Amino acid sequence: MTAALLGFLVVFALAFLRVPLAVAMTIAGLGGLGLMRGWQPAFASTSQVIFETGFHYVLSVIPLFVLMGNLVARAGMAKELFTAANAFVGHRRGGLAMASIIASGGFGSICGSSIATAATMSRVAYPEMKAHGYKDTLATGSIASGGTLGILIPPSTILVIYGIITETDIGKLFIAGILPGIVAIVCLCMAVVFVTWRDPAAGPPAERFTWPQRLAAIRGIWSVALLFALVIGGIYGGVFTATEGAGVGAAGAFLFALARRTLTPRVVMDILQESARTTAMLFTILIGAMVFTSFINFTSMPGDLRDFVLQFSPNPIMVVIVMMGIYLALGMVMEELAIVLLTIPVFFPVITGLGFDPVWFGILIVTIVEIGMISPPVGLNLFVLNSLLPAVKLTTLYRGVWPFVMADIVRLGILIAFPIISLWLPGFMAR
Repeated sequence: MTAALLGFLVVFALAFLRVPLAVAMTIAGLGGLGLMRGWQPAFASTSQVIFETGFHYVLSVIPLFVLMGNLVARAGMAKELFTAANAFVGHRRGGLAMASIIASGGFGSICGSSIATAATMSRVAYPEMKAHGYKDTLATGSIASGGTLGILIPPSTILVIYGIITETDIGKLFIAGILPGIVAIVCLCMAVVFVTWRDPAAGPPAERFTWPQRLAAIRGIWSVALLFALVIGGIYGGVFTATEGAGVGAAGAFLFALARRTLTPRVVMDILQESARTTAMLFTILIGAMVFTSFINFTSMPGDLRDFVLQFSPNPIMVVIVMMGIYLALGMVMEELAIVLLTIPVFFPVITGLGFDPVWFGILIVTIVEIGMISPPVGLNLFVLNSLLPAVKLTTLYRGVWPFVMADIVRLGILIAFPIISLWLPGFMAR
């Protein structure tokens, strides 16, 4: 247990010194293994982790879905989604903030990245909200929280990684995210209602669209609906696997972007470079976390943590609640993907041993990751918006996001209380 705590202390110290988290975890993991098992076994174990992670076939869905998201972002689909959502709710108080959340959900259904969703919607929705007199707290809070929908509504890179670690069907995980995604949109919109109820000046109503204008706006998002139906419908119907679906989605996004004449040789190169950078970042963090996890597994921490959680096993749902509390605390000080990679090997056997469905637990994990991505002080989406909107102070982002954090915690409670929300659609999947 002491060795594990020292390992975490080294990771935190290196991160505080601005060493990249993936490098910090690799150094701590390799050093810990070397001191506990000897340096030759440590280097052999680390090289095996790097090789197996880099050549894992199922992980090929990550670069394909990242590429798909970058293509649809350049194709201008986010603007059409926001226009369609605005046509129906924009005339209400806080309506443009609700429209950004709804559009983020639609964009997340063809993207799979929280960062990309938040970044894209900041360019589309923020100028509209500012033009209508919205306060920065509500505008940025709705965009940051809406961006998290990119990793819940399928496709989702986090669900892919969870599925690989736990050997859970990725297709079922994708389908399980649909209804919780709708619940998330409703909860976040209710947060907007609460904010504008307390401060009507935070989100004044915009112009009302006529029904012909609304129908025209709906017709503008046919490409998004078609791409989502093609990828997720194919996975749901058993036509192809999640990996094959990623390839179909990337190809479909390329054809849509080509048909819209938004692709030039320079743009294609930028898209490929951005996709390669994002994929490299994800794989580097994944490899670093796996090396550190190998070290942790040789300490007594997994058993000690499991014993602590199992104190509540007479009431199994309390075990889940305690786990979620641990995740919420960790999410305020650590990078979310690293948390998942480090804790799932410890908590997952406990969950399955208590008879809980691994698909349901996967949706809870993604929900926790979403909360972490907007939780001060280290919420990743907040820093993305801070870099894209330099005129908005980070303290303003912190103040604006808290109502949405609370809404997400309420949503987490709903998903824990009613597992059927996550499990109903996967129950109909083709075997």
